[in-house]
Amino acid sequence: MSTSENTRPATLDAAGLRELIDSGRAPRLLDVRTPAEFETAHIPGAYNVPLDLLREHREELRNHLDEDVVLICRSGARATQAGQTLAGVGLPHLKVLDGGMLAWQAAHAPVRQGVPRWDLERQVRLVAGSIVLVAVLGSVLVPGLKWVAAAIGAGLTFAALTNTCAMGMLLGRLPYNRGASCDLDTIVGQLREGSTTGRRS
Repeated sequence: MSTSENTRPATLDAAGLRELIDSGRAPRLLDVRTPAEFETAHIPGAYNVPLDLLREHREELRNHLDEDVVLICRSGARATQAGQTLAGVGLPHLKVLDGGMLAWQAAHAPVRQGVPRWDLERQVRLVAGSIVLVAVLGSVLVPGLKWVAAAIGAGLTFAALTNTCAMGMLLGRLPYNRGASCDLDTIVGQLREGSTTGRRS
């Protein structure tokens, strides 16, 4: 990993972003959450570019982005990872929405609402908690199952220390979290044309 990928991108708070949007100087808004999270609620004018897709196609996406980009996720963690990824391919002046959608909604800023779905962090808590519960209860009959609970605990600890989450990335690939048109060609087309429809709506 390059030095630029280890550097945390600058942040922009909700008030600052709202001021830019209201003044007609809106930056390109990239929401790196899953399509399901994006469809639940997003900032009007944002493009949905899920983090896993962004990582996989960073070089191609870089060709359709200028340096005036603000990255958005639920709380800021995934957007920070996206910023580090894009910085590694030559976009060093990116900004992350500080506090993510949680901060944006807390500031009562404009949001486009859709069909409510569980966010990725809530899904991780459900799956991890369920595995631990089943493993602990099952260990009464099969003592070795306690190590499954230990492995989940170790994974969550590692996720906290590294600010990454393998379980979250896996869950993000499930059909529940994917959009019907969330593919590279569709996203590139929207970025190229500055479309006001589809995922930028």
